[in-house]
Amino acid sequence: MRVLILGAGPAGLTVAERLRELAGRADVDLHMVSDEPDPPYSPPAMADFFLTGRETTLFWKGRDVLDRLGITHHAGECRSVDPINRLVGLDNGSELPYDRLVIATGSRLHAQVPGVDMKGVYNFKSLRAARSLVDRARRGEVSSAIIVGAGFIGVEVALVLRDLGLAVTMVSRRWVMPRGLDPETGDVVLAALQDRGVTVRMHSAAEEFEGDDEVEAVRLVTGERLHADVYVAATGVKPNIDYLAGSGIELDWGVRVDDDLATSLPGIYAAGDVAETKDRLTGESYVHAIFPNAVEQGRVVADHLLGHNTAYAGAESMNSLRHLGVPVVAAGVPRGEEHRMRSNGALRKVFIEDGQITGFRLAGDIRGAGVYRRLMLQHADVRAYGSRLLDPGFGAGMVALTAAPARL
Repeated sequence: MRVLILGAGPAGLTVAERLRELAGRADVDLHMVSDEPDPPYSPPAMADFFLTGRETTLFWKGRDVLDRLGITHHAGECRSVDPINRLVGLDNGSELPYDRLVIATGSRLHAQVPGVDMKGVYNFKSLRAARSLVDRARRGEVSSAIIVGAGFIGVEVALVLRDLGLAVTMVSRRWVMPRGLDPETGDVVLAALQDRGVTVRMHSAAEEFEGDDEVEAVRLVTGERLHADVYVAATGVKPNIDYLAGSGIELDWGVRVDDDLATSLPGIYAAGDVAETKDRLTGESYVHAIFPNAVEQGRVVADHLLGHNTAYAGAESMNSLRHLGVPVVAAGVPRGEEHRMRSNGALRKVFIEDGQITGFRLAGDIRGAGVYRRLMLQHADVRAYGSRLLDPGFGAGMVALTAAPARL
């Protein structure tokens, strides 16, 4: 069986690794398409790599993983998928045949700001793009940066550039990390950014990157113009699915998949940042673009490629900040009644609906996050814990309890 994997990110690489774990090389002929010049890497580890120089977490499966797994690598970008003839067309004009196809092409920058494609506007959506900016900063060619967007990626970029010595200004349409945090928890991140010397312009939407051949300023909706040596767009991401137009594969924001992560066409699966998967708490289908989901989906896809009926429990919504100086963890959805405690600079919020945890936000003190997550995924009734649920020490000795939901 010839398996063609589109994308060398966490989802695609996990598919390949799992296939090799379960099947011999004679049974599965593995091929992978990627336009990255570097070995497969972990996108969430880029900030740590630029800050510390450590490669072990960046190249999480080793630089030689493609050779070690016996994968034939094809360099290029996908341009088309022909499911009738089972061919994938690349930008170099070549066509690759397949028996089974895995769509794992990840996501790209999504910025609805005119001028974002102008020379001098950077992004951190790939190691290649991020490295070009970091190298300029290390050579002393730039001393200031403006980041449009204050989501998770924007915050990580701000920390990297600030540690490299740049004067950094962030422009945010709302508050800091508005998609993952409520305003109060966002304020904790804001204070930490300011302590690190980052200037944050909240409620200041960018209207356009201005310039002729190269960007020269960011114009805000107020008409104010901000100037810097470099500009970074960090306004969000969108699944890489344009090449699938006309293929017959059902698309929405991403690739629509069923509970087996199969697409609308036989023999074609999707995983990672391109796949619209069910949330294991809400049941709603949307793109859950985080590393753990991509890895788990990759394992499930590989199992199904080999005929195993492995159930996919659903995706999680969870994120954390490692390099802020203040630990932050956000998981689930802020639905139901908010239970809140703020003391000694730490903020703890747990959201409960019908006695069950639907989400939590921890900043400054993340003790208990693992226990909250287990209780949340088990749909455990937590009403009996009362106010103890918010105690920073909650969860000590709870492993045995949370491993056996029936005892709750």
